[in-house]
Amino acid sequence: MSEGPINDANGRTASAKTYSSVRKVMGSDAEYNNMDRDPNNLNHHLQVMWDDVVGEPEGLHSMDSCWNCSRKTYDVSRTCCYGLLVILFGPLIALINGCNFACLSFGQVWCVGPCYRLFKINMATVRRFWETCLMATWSPLIMVMGLIFSNIKIRNQRLNDGEDKEPEDHFAV
Repeated sequence: MSEGPINDANGRTASAKTYSSVRKVMGSDAEYNNMDRDPNNLNHHLQVMWDDVVGEPEGLHSMDSCWNCSRKTYDVSRTCCYGLLVILFGPLIALINGCNFACLSFGQVWCVGPCYRLFKINMATVRRFWETCLMATWSPLIMVMGLIFSNIKIRNQRLNDGEDKEPEDHFAV
């Protein structure tokens, strides 16, 4: 990219270096794709097209003119209502969401992260103390149990391949 002046989308002139820096700060170094507004498929579950919402089963078909009129009415009303809601509430909700995520990020960076690090540092001391106590109290007991069980001898023996005899039922009367 050249260092000469360039025009942005609003016709303002800025150097390429400044323009690139501003784009990086604003969240993306790549050009924004205005057609693909959900590149990460966040709303793949939201299916609101006519064919996704309304369907007539075999044997129950309305008149074609009624079906086409209903489809056009649905599409126009959905588009207009969505557009109106976005115009009225979109910027306000975007502002609220931006502030919420800014507060969340601030809390994570300046409060939760340092508190978690402080907790880990303090718990390392508690862990060393607890390990020492366990080693002093349980280690001798475990060593004795190990010595006791180390004297157990296990012998494998092949069983007789004869006929299985019925187990005696000592409780049968």
